[in-house]
Amino acid sequence: MAIIITDECINCGACEPECPNNAIYEGGMEWTMAEGNAIKGTYTLMDGRTVDVNEKQAPISDEIYFIVPDKCTECVGFHEEPQCAAVCPVDCCVPDPDVVESEEELLAKKAKLHNE
Repeated sequence: MAIIITDECINCGACEPECPNNAIYEGGMEWTMAEGNAIKGTYTLMDGRTVDVNEKQAPISDEIYFIVPDKCTECVGFHEEPQCAAVCPVDCCVPDPDVVESEEELLAKKAKLHNE
């Protein structure tokens, strides 16, 4: 499952630079699939929409840092644990029960994002 940032977030930003997929954004920031990844062309998001990887997407939150589930691999294939959760001083980076993925699915997502 992807990681989410709960509303207990204090907006410290410690999590953002730790993400190997560039999946974490400051509240109110637009995002793209291409940022921090090797993908090109189009990408089909979890909600079924196909987007240009450089197309700006609306922020998931306007108030706190957020994690884009389409880019989150829970650090599988990079680290032993999600790095955002490891560095969060208020423990607000938690598994998202609405986005459940197996280790195999997370590894496949990592490979797709990084053209492996």
